[in-house]
Amino acid sequence: MARVYFLLGGNLDDREKILSEAISKMKLEVGELIRVSSIYETEPWGFEHESNFLNQVVVLESKLSAAKILDRTQQIEKDLGRVRKNNQYSERTIDIDILFYDNLVISTDRLMIPHPRIQERAFALVPLLDVASDLIHPVEMRSIKELYANCPDRMDVKKFKQ
Repeated sequence: MARVYFLLGGNLDDREKILSEAISKMKLEVGELIRVSSIYETEPWGFEHESNFLNQVVVLESKLSAAKILDRTQQIEKDLGRVRKNNQYSERTIDIDILFYDNLVISTDRLMIPHPRIQERAFALVPLLDVASDLIHPVEMRSIKELYANCPDRMDVKKFKQ
């Protein structure tokens, strides 16, 4: 079984409900739920939009390959109303990113693990601190705590409904 770390996020419709539905579907389609972070709210990263994002990290154990997990999570995104646009950063009901798959490094046309920009994004690192602060990034060779301490992104990441 592989331990897989995901970042969920969305800024359209009932954001909190969609996060919950995504986690329920992931438990059925991907693997056993191990941990979830608190939910955090942030402004959009890389574009402007009137609705803030909710983000959450989810940890599952799965028997599936990383490629099969990608197929399943993209189907879950589609089922929950995700419409992919040509520009990389845009509003969405749900985005499910695979951050880590055990300590493997995977680089294909479809999938890069660890996610290539984790260390640059406070909205990914802050919820990761909740569930895996001592996890070592297999490329950077630093813990999530260390990555966050050196993160250039100073975006405000606030706990949602504290």
